[in-house]
Amino acid sequence: MANKVKPTAFRVGIIKNWSSRWMSAPKDRRHFLEEDALIRRLLEEKIGQAGIASIEIERTVSAGRIFIKAARPGLIIGRGGKGIEDLTKLIHGEVTALRNERKLAKAAPLGVSVIELPRGDVSARVVAQNIAWDLEKRYKFRRTVKKYIDEVMSHREIRGVKIRAAGRLDGAEISRSEKFSAGNLPLSSLRADIDYGEATARTTYGAIGLKVWIYKGDIFENRAREVLNSRSGERGR
Repeated sequence: MANKVKPTAFRVGIIKNWSSRWMSAPKDRRHFLEEDALIRRLLEEKIGQAGIASIEIERTVSAGRIFIKAARPGLIIGRGGKGIEDLTKLIHGEVTALRNERKLAKAAPLGVSVIELPRGDVSARVVAQNIAWDLEKRYKFRRTVKKYIDEVMSHREIRGVKIRAAGRLDGAEISRSEKFSAGNLPLSSLRADIDYGEATARTTYGAIGLKVWIYKGDIFENRAREVLNSRSGERGR
């Protein structure tokens, strides 16, 4: 049997950066991991409609920062920045409640920065979520998947794409999985910049799982060092 490895985890520390960046004592590590999972779950529930491409969390001794890269940042920021203020209060309140429940020290203040997904940049996570939304509207899955493959491949820097859908496709009685691909996808090459994303379509006839791989070319040593040394990209509000 073949071993399936998540493409982003496979390349962490080589051409991909960590999505959570902090140091802690061994006794506090599990609490920070639990808080990170809580923060990510809250963000998916509250602002999932904004097309979240990535969520990165940085912590220092006295403060923390959450960097959200989104296709539609205006839905997060809100009018006059009220949306982001409410989101920051919600996250801080939930983290504080969790720490009180665990009888831990007071939570460090957390800030939220929103970064707009650059025009022309293609995110596998956003593509997967868009397909899921279309399937929930009862669009035909083959036509929908092929449409997004054509859109992704229309970008000059994209070398290949693969989309896998699994479940009761088009309401069939028996669940199955189907794969669609175009171009090249060298998953075993560590220098290959593979963007990977997942989403779930909650349809009336059941859940359909979606996985998207996008090959954006190779990253060589000098460029990889820049990626690892950089933070989350351009700072948003």
